[in-house]
Amino acid sequence: MQTTGQETGRRNPSNGVDTVGLKDLLHVYYNLNEAQLYEQSLCRHEAVVTAQGALRALTGHHTGRSAQDKYVVCDDTTRSQIWWDNNKAITPQNFDNLLSDFREYAQGKELFAQDLIGGADRSHALNARVITELAWHSLFIRNLLIRPQGNDLENFVPEFTIMDFPGFKADPERHGSTGETLIAVDLTRRIVLIAGTSYAGEMKKSVFTALNYLLPEKAVMPMHCSANQGPDGDTAVFFGLSGTGKTTLSADPARTLIGDDEHGWSNEGIFNFEGGCYAKTIRLSQEAEPEIYATTQRFGTVLENVVLDDKREPDFDDGSLTENTRCAYPLHFIPNASATGTAGQPANIIMLTADAFGVLPPIAKMTPAQAMYHFLSGYTAKVAGTEKGVVEPQATFSTCFGAPFMPRHPSVYGNLLRDLISRHNVNCWLVNTGWTGGAYGTGSRMPIKATRALLAAALDGSLNNAQFRTDANFGLLVPVAVDGVDSTILDPRSTWSDGNAYDVQARRLVEMFVDNFEKFEEHVATEVRGAAPRYAQAAE
Repeated sequence: MQTTGQETGRRNPSNGVDTVGLKDLLHVYYNLNEAQLYEQSLCRHEAVVTAQGALRALTGHHTGRSAQDKYVVCDDTTRSQIWWDNNKAITPQNFDNLLSDFREYAQGKELFAQDLIGGADRSHALNARVITELAWHSLFIRNLLIRPQGNDLENFVPEFTIMDFPGFKADPERHGSTGETLIAVDLTRRIVLIAGTSYAGEMKKSVFTALNYLLPEKAVMPMHCSANQGPDGDTAVFFGLSGTGKTTLSADPARTLIGDDEHGWSNEGIFNFEGGCYAKTIRLSQEAEPEIYATTQRFGTVLENVVLDDKREPDFDDGSLTENTRCAYPLHFIPNASATGTAGQPANIIMLTADAFGVLPPIAKMTPAQAMYHFLSGYTAKVAGTEKGVVEPQATFSTCFGAPFMPRHPSVYGNLLRDLISRHNVNCWLVNTGWTGGAYGTGSRMPIKATRALLAAALDGSLNNAQFRTDANFGLLVPVAVDGVDSTILDPRSTWSDGNAYDVQARRLVEMFVDNFEKFEEHVATEVRGAAPRYAQAAE
């Protein structure tokens, strides 16, 4: 391995990339900063600079995660620990073959290495070394994880290694894959190998997967959520799948942003796993999301699959490459971001859903049992245009609001959440950012101003004093009136022109919930099973 002859960043020279057996490399660039990585990306024709100074890269065929190409090594340690109904297995021999072939592929190449941290609470953090073939990938992950400083960098010892080589094509027969794309996770040796995809999000989710495996053994709850903190120190956690508003709603200028996607919940409180944000940009609006929009206009941000015009101005309304356009930026680009990435125990938990069937109320209060039921359900809905083949609303149930990243059985995370909610007396809310006045195609999207007003009332405590009714189908407590919000919108059935059509949709959605939850019933307590929705015909 040679590291001479070209500029390198700061590194720990006694602990190089050969911790995973790489050798005979042409050059390794350690911990390059933004300017250096821009230069390398441009020289290699990997990316272009936008008119405002961001770095725009295209990922080619893969414009999102390749969930069906992710595999976990099944060995003596993981065999009884992994939820194999949700995780595909490969053998240790498959992984050894892949690692050996990665080493051979890397010979004679220039690579980029970043030494980074997953977890703002150092007592529960994971030191990650990320080795990439592409310079812009190195900038991406430098933006997304936490950068060690001073002695933490000089004395950095990697506990987890990711190697991301998009140019390497997997061999199904030799590596146990289904095609040329493969994300292979060895949780025992703490190595992830990513092949055949340039989509950068695979790296950050690999760290999340590892923390989801490791932290429950320490009684720490890993969560696919955003989090923020009010001026009085009250912390709020936002669960939600892609497209539900998790990033948008947590980026509140009146509150301090802890993080937008991944957190842990320990006896000490909430802590961010990351040091940056990975926000969707499709139809990004400066008016609706000024903080996120501003990050796309500056040096250091990575724009992924965003269309540029001939003047290199981003067109955030253009989804011709993918609806999953993204920007990746360090957390400090948000003016009101937390400097520590930590906060106290949460006062409120918000579970976000984008109900395209137009059935759920815009906000409802949940009991702890209902919260666990909806956490294990992880419901939202896809709408036409978001994915190929989706022509009408489709229910999506992603348990724990992040099934692809959950190596352990959902009951492990559900029980942790239940215990923490009970111990800290947390208020739990279900918020629908989806459709009102009808299903997708007939109704309209829930007004974001109404959603923000309802959230503000929940977070400042005033909503606790409202008059509530019980939703006939889901048993949730729904406020009858909230200051600044049209009361009509609080009763979904009344927003439909045809109440009978609403009842048909409600029955359909209830059945979907019940059918989906069957697989969890034997793993949960009686009160959680009792939190299931039950269709009730509305009175004429």
